[in-house]
Amino acid sequence: MLARADILNPEIFVSRLAQVELDNVFNPYSEICDHCDRADSARQRCVNLTVSLERAIQLNVRTIWIARDLGYRGGRRTGLALTDEAHLKSYSSLLGGVAVQKATKGPEVGERTANTIWRMLERIGEPIFLWNVFPLHPHEKGQPLSNRCHTARERKVCAEFLHAVIGMLNPTKVVAIGGDAHKAAAELGIATTQVRHPSYGGQNEFIRQISVAYCLEEQRSQLELFG
Repeated sequence: MLARADILNPEIFVSRLAQVELDNVFNPYSEICDHCDRADSARQRCVNLTVSLERAIQLNVRTIWIARDLGYRGGRRTGLALTDEAHLKSYSSLLGGVAVQKATKGPEVGERTANTIWRMLERIGEPIFLWNVFPLHPHEKGQPLSNRCHTARERKVCAEFLHAVIGMLNPTKVVAIGGDAHKAAAELGIATTQVRHPSYGGQNEFIRQISVAYCLEEQRSQLELFG
């Protein structure tokens, strides 16, 4: 399956994504959360994603990390995959100072998974684009601030958006964060390298796999050797 050519433009891509409506799914690019949003929150999340895609294209980012779906403490609030509000400055630095902003009211909220992900991204120090197989926030019925795995039908509805991101960036490496993301991407015809998801006891293995893949332990040894 290929994405329609018109959504290979970041602005059109985000506009189309904002039009998706599904039961028990929060669309952060068009909906306002009663618990944490301002009147302009959806618009700000659209801006965050649009400028991120534009900057990733400008920087010729060739690596994508993809997870399963947005979480209620992370992407539901920021509009950015694998990124909570506590790491918006790190996200900006990762993509060369891209102008992303907090979209919600009240104090910033952190997420455990995002914290581990960003711990490693900051060590790697190279531009990587972050995305999800399912780019919205699926939640339990009547529980908007909960997380659940998206369904096969929901994945099919949004499949073109993953293919569009692949089409815009033409990556040489796609890393799936967790088995669910790996299997879901494979069902959509996208080959990935799988690493352990850092949640549910997988943090140490995730850190080890990323350290090996990006030669981070070797870098640390060299720094220690040369003081």
